[in-house]
Amino acid sequence: MPAAYPFSAIVGLADLRLALLLTAVNPAIGGVLVRGEKGTAKSTVVRALAALLPEIDAVRGCRFACDPAAPDAECPDGPHAADPPVTRRRSSLVELPVGATEDRVVGTLDIQRALADGVKAYEPGILATAHRGLLYVDEVNLLPDHLVDLLLDAAAMGRAHVERDGVSVKHAARFLLVGTMNPEEGEPRPQLVDRFGLVVSVTSPDEPAPRAEVVRRRLAYDADPDGFAARWAAEDAELAGRIVAARERLASVRLPDGELDRIARICLAYGVDGLRADIVVARAALTLAAWHGRDEVSAGDIRDAARLALPHRRRRDPLDPPGTDEERLEETLSNEDPQPEPDPPGGRGTRSDEDGEDSAGDDAAEQAAAAPGQPYRPRVLTLPKTGERAHAGRRSLAYARRGRVVGARLPQGAGAPHLPATLLAAAARGSRTVEPADLREAVHVGKESNLVLFVVDASGSMAARQRMTTVKAAVLSLLRDAYQRRDRVGMITFRGAGADEVLPPTSSHEVGVQKLARLRTGGRTPLAAGLEAAARTLRAERRRDPRRRPLLVLVTDGRNTAGPDPLGVVPSLAGTTSVVVDCEAGPVRLGLARRLAVALDAPCVPLAQLSATNRLGRAA
Repeated sequence: MPAAYPFSAIVGLADLRLALLLTAVNPAIGGVLVRGEKGTAKSTVVRALAALLPEIDAVRGCRFACDPAAPDAECPDGPHAADPPVTRRRSSLVELPVGATEDRVVGTLDIQRALADGVKAYEPGILATAHRGLLYVDEVNLLPDHLVDLLLDAAAMGRAHVERDGVSVKHAARFLLVGTMNPEEGEPRPQLVDRFGLVVSVTSPDEPAPRAEVVRRRLAYDADPDGFAARWAAEDAELAGRIVAARERLASVRLPDGELDRIARICLAYGVDGLRADIVVARAALTLAAWHGRDEVSAGDIRDAARLALPHRRRRDPLDPPGTDEERLEETLSNEDPQPEPDPPGGRGTRSDEDGEDSAGDDAAEQAAAAPGQPYRPRVLTLPKTGERAHAGRRSLAYARRGRVVGARLPQGAGAPHLPATLLAAAARGSRTVEPADLREAVHVGKESNLVLFVVDASGSMAARQRMTTVKAAVLSLLRDAYQRRDRVGMITFRGAGADEVLPPTSSHEVGVQKLARLRTGGRTPLAAGLEAAARTLRAERRRDPRRRPLLVLVTDGRNTAGPDPLGVVPSLAGTTSVVVDCEAGPVRLGLARRLAVALDAPCVPLAQLSATNRLGRAA
């Protein structure tokens, strides 16, 4: 097997290399999430780190890598002797693939022993294999939610608790967690991102010299991996030695009260939620001091720690752009009593005037783009029935290959076997041998992601009395909800003479926010054109991805002042789950949006009742 690419040979990526080294010294920091476009050496750097980790002593024959100096009292392979035989080996590098099943992650029933010996024995999974090593999750943003939950629970508690297939097992699962992702492929759940201690964004070099050096070193490695690694062996050995020395020094590093107060002020200034950020910055600052061979944390350590620990926590909204305000950080470090970070433009919104008669005619001139109002938690919109899930998500119920097991059935395809039901079927025949007729398939139910297509009325009638500010707040809230539920989103607006697909269906919800902020209003209301554009988009998406179920969200007051009758377009949307958000306001209401909702066989939700504080309902 060829040597891994040397860590010391990586060109640039200083923040990423530092974050990984700090977490290698002190796994309690909470791991590293690496964000970057494809081809930026994310995976290469992570795999190179594994070669720097110190060797470990483990109880010989223990599948859970118990430390002989402090074996796990609940180890399934225990109890271990007071002076067990020891084996020395490298720290493990375990990769969690996106397509991993739940039993592969947490472990499952040992089928061979169950059939041969008639006993319930546990077969360890990836969490057990990663204990005292490095667990690497590539494309962590694409990981199914139920696996994310299992992973986060184990990472937080340092233990895995398995209750499945009639087996109940607890074992240690302490590991260095590193995840990589490409933001173009969609964002992970905010809860997942927050659980990573440090987050680093990487980009390709923007100068010719470093780009050329990357290629030069890569070609040299490909031509002679072992020879290339040998040329960098001394530098890698030095880094490995510094990791060991920093681990030994870490316990003696002091964090003065003044510097602890500085950390608290920084976190307050950035408006972070909870205290996890304070704890991570403190741990990272202590580790930085140990890494540099110092016995006390300095302001510089806190600055560098905050740059790595706060970018993903300072956002008030998950759709705001990530990053750390360097000027604000320097100001906070120098000031004794900084003010909290101000709300982003449009964050608090502007209170709308009381709704009244629409004073803008359908031919009103184009209005400037109104800022969205304050977003809120919208009511849950789901699709009816239980679908066949093609894409993991958090919106609608669906039968799936993975998820919560709700029962067993005769095999209907290439599904996972339901072991207890299979064994019971064999036992019912009085046999200890499983026959094909005994096989039972597990029935899983989980959540799927959907395509949420917004069709937004941007005509002149929506511009009166700051109504568009309220409408944008509603759409922004629904966009944020779609982001958290891992949906694809698209947006069509209609005004004037026709409709525009301002956002083709995408997983990049940030683009939708940008388009919404720049959305202008004015002109007549070609409602039929908006529905026709929606029908075309949905037909194209069904051809491209037939298993992703769509949800159409129509935001309008129902008025149609240009083009054909919208009711004539309704048949082209037959079978599409829809929701009509009624924006009509004023003391005299025509109920046009409600009539359209009846034709679409869709619920009609008044704009004022879209918040989750109102009574929740099904989308269809």
